[in-house]
Amino acid sequence: MVGIIPMASSIRPSLSTLRFAGASRLGLSLASFTPRRLACFHLASAVPQSQSFGLKASKLLRGDGKTIGVAAGGNAAQASTTATPENVLEWVKQDKRRLLHVVYRVGDLDRTIKFYTECLGMKLLRKRDIPEERYTNAFLGYGPEDSHFVIELTYNYGVDKYDIGTAFGHFGIAVDDVAKTVELVKAKGGKVTREPGPVKGGNTVIAFVEDPDGYKFELLERGPTPEPLCQVMLRVGDLDRSITFYEKAFGMELLRKRDNPEYKYTIAMLGYGPEDKNAVLELTYNYGVTEYNKGNAYAQIAVGTDDVYKTAEAIKLCGGKITREPGPLPGINTKITACLDPDGWKSVFVDNVDFLKELE
Repeated sequence: MVGIIPMASSIRPSLSTLRFAGASRLGLSLASFTPRRLACFHLASAVPQSQSFGLKASKLLRGDGKTIGVAAGGNAAQASTTATPENVLEWVKQDKRRLLHVVYRVGDLDRTIKFYTECLGMKLLRKRDIPEERYTNAFLGYGPEDSHFVIELTYNYGVDKYDIGTAFGHFGIAVDDVAKTVELVKAKGGKVTREPGPVKGGNTVIAFVEDPDGYKFELLERGPTPEPLCQVMLRVGDLDRSITFYEKAFGMELLRKRDNPEYKYTIAMLGYGPEDKNAVLELTYNYGVTEYNKGNAYAQIAVGTDDVYKTAEAIKLCGGKITREPGPLPGINTKITACLDPDGWKSVFVDNVDFLKELE
């Protein structure tokens, strides 16, 4: 269970693409938090989409700049809930998926925005205040949300501190010059937890810094890349189990796996494209450690999909837990589904068309 600091107000996972009825109260596990709303817009139909897309299409870009064709509407030839298990798992491999954004909570939104823009070179993409629900969001990144993986920060009124826990690892940012970036962070009063130098057992120059809330960022020295916000590292208790789940249920590709017996850990990189052009999920297994404290700071990752109904079926078939059944959000018609992986890490799948409509 998650240790949560008692507070008077509820803490929201604050994913830009979600809203559930009712607010969760503190004292629950992180997995129990209910998401909040998407920016209001309406979709003409909430009919489950089938594999057959081919009507009017919109564009959604992957991190490598390639265009993903997304159906903009139409009647499904067959409700996805009638698909066979074999068809569903095969469909996952063909689904148009991309990591959209990562969501987490901070205690001082303006302070964090200042650090990310001045020290890490991010841009403030948009910001919105929802006073009736007592929270504010800010979206930051290195490019437009329809083509880049971005950060969604959430500030809950009156909550200035969270427990990051031991399960969350770090975010990765690719930079041209690690040493120069570290000097900038120091000049701005930031905290450097690992000075620039080659990674243990390798040649890549890295460094670690912390933001004002204690979230760690790994700086990786790389050449120009279309996706500077390149990694989210999470710790898991059974790496092979997690790899199988993300390959089958999420349709991710195992990009590489490296064991470091000298330091007693193994990592696996998974994603929807090469590491130098796409954001990836870095899973870490520390020898003999099967459970971690997730805290109440980190929330979830959002993933785009062409069909939230088939996505939920695949997750169930692969042993994942659905925490929000697929379907349109009340009053908005945005189709989403939410789930937990075998370690309890939360992800939310958002209909690709609906996501583009939000950005419009």
